[in-house]
Amino acid sequence: MPFFVYGTAWKEDATTPLVKTAVSVGFKAIDTANQPRHYQEPLVGDALKALAKEGIPRDTLFLQTKFTPADGQDRRIPYDPSADLSTQVGQSFASSLENLHTDYVDSYLLHGPYSRVGLGESDWEVWHAIEDIYKSGKAGMIGISNVNIGQLAALTEKAEIKPMVVQNRCYAVQGWDRSVREFCQANHIIYQGFSLLTANWLVLQDPRVISIARRLGKTPAQVIFRFALQVGMVPLTGTTNEQHMKEDLQVHDFELTADDISVI
Repeated sequence: MPFFVYGTAWKEDATTPLVKTAVSVGFKAIDTANQPRHYQEPLVGDALKALAKEGIPRDTLFLQTKFTPADGQDRRIPYDPSADLSTQVGQSFASSLENLHTDYVDSYLLHGPYSRVGLGESDWEVWHAIEDIYKSGKAGMIGISNVNIGQLAALTEKAEIKPMVVQNRCYAVQGWDRSVREFCQANHIIYQGFSLLTANWLVLQDPRVISIARRLGKTPAQVIFRFALQVGMVPLTGTTNEQHMKEDLQVHDFELTADDISVI
């Protein structure tokens, strides 16, 4: 998995040009979902098709999408909501492959558990269907998003095929999802962090973070993304600004000190 992922949520009609721009400046991983409420997955596919014509084939990119349960959809549900859950997953996955003009994805995630606490029968039925997709060879990795530590521990303990990827929103006031991150590190699960900036805008304005950025000649956003890398995250960014895209990728030529990490 590349070290940085470009997220396509909430891009609407701008999805295709933004994905093309992100790839042109150096992003190698694209995150989407078959959830028309928040993502325009077919427009991601249009971008991939255009990029292939420009000499950037699909197999040079890491492509991740998700199955979103019906309660996370609007009226544009991309599968039959009256079907059994395994069928819903199969229909959604087939639709994603069609949307993205591909015959495989590099990573396929459950967008979020059905249960608020623990895992219920619906969660397990959907996970078994996702396991079957992995076994078919059409998904290189499988995982889950928006998951708490108890749910992740249960899934890792009892699933036939353990989750390989977790994608969670990170809040600084909650230790940047420390308990889930540490569990992932201990169990060889890749942790992806999203909303690192939008959920933590006060951190970007913190005088201590600004001071670190000035000392290093970087922006506060670059400092946060560097922090994410150093604590074991694969960060996502959804910026629509080309200059910010370039800056986001420029986080390998400096390192935060232990004190910097502690502050953040």
